[in-house]
Amino acid sequence: MELFGIPHQAFLGQLMLGLVNGAFYAILSLGLAVIFGLLDIVNFAHGALYMMGAFVAWIALDSFGINYWLALIVAPLVVGAIGVLIERTMLRRLYGLDPLYGLLLTFGLALIFEGLFRERFGVSGQSYPVPDALSGATNLGFMILPNYRAWVVLASLVVCLGTWFLIERTRLGAYLRAGTENARLVQAFGVNVPRMVMLTYGAGCALAAFAGVLAAPIVQVTPLMGSNLIIVVFAVVVIGGMGSILGSVITGLGLGVVEGFTRVFYPEASNVVVFVIMAIVLMIRPAGLFGKEA
Repeated sequence: MELFGIPHQAFLGQLMLGLVNGAFYAILSLGLAVIFGLLDIVNFAHGALYMMGAFVAWIALDSFGINYWLALIVAPLVVGAIGVLIERTMLRRLYGLDPLYGLLLTFGLALIFEGLFRERFGVSGQSYPVPDALSGATNLGFMILPNYRAWVVLASLVVCLGTWFLIERTRLGAYLRAGTENARLVQAFGVNVPRMVMLTYGAGCALAAFAGVLAAPIVQVTPLMGSNLIIVVFAVVVIGGMGSILGSVITGLGLGVVEGFTRVFYPEASNVVVFVIMAIVLMIRPAGLFGKEA
């Protein structure tokens, strides 16, 4: 059986690969959207934090015997704590200034983190095993579905939709949004806005680390893994709309699928198709597909 002149197994395999890539795009762009939408910070260190999450999982297993399931909790907590430290000691001094200062600071931090890990671990990469419970594949009749890749898509969807619900549909999310609009008014109601901002940045960093743990069994854990991905993720955020949480999730998944289909029909364009779409979207709608016009 063929689809569009291509064997259906190859077609569906690329679709699955696109969904997996889209899951990583979605969860990483979600963290960027949360930080930018609520704090107005372009967090260029996001790729480095994603890399750190993968390395925390690998170090935890290699040195302390902490398994994958615990690493999904430990790595976001560790990287989130690093994010809190960054916010308290550095980013807090930049609030109220041009967002360019925050971008330059986080870009510098990304280079520092990457350099430190390259010095300690090299660039050859470390392998991280797939957990036993998710090893193997399931025969769906029309395709063979790797269990771990299915788990990545499911876990990413749950985390992304849960984060969206927390920010858009709960009282805590209302406080967060109100605090970014009028911090003094919210503080007058007894809300500790600086602490809320600090924890929000930490949570965005934790999302990047969670994505890093998910990626560890699929890709080589290397200091370069974040820098290779962050540019595409920024393009996803721009297409979805800077600060749009739901837009980042939908756009990330959609662009992953588009990228997968492009590999089937025109492989040479698969590395640039996201940027071509970004250019077209910016010409038609500069605020992005789900962003609010100024």
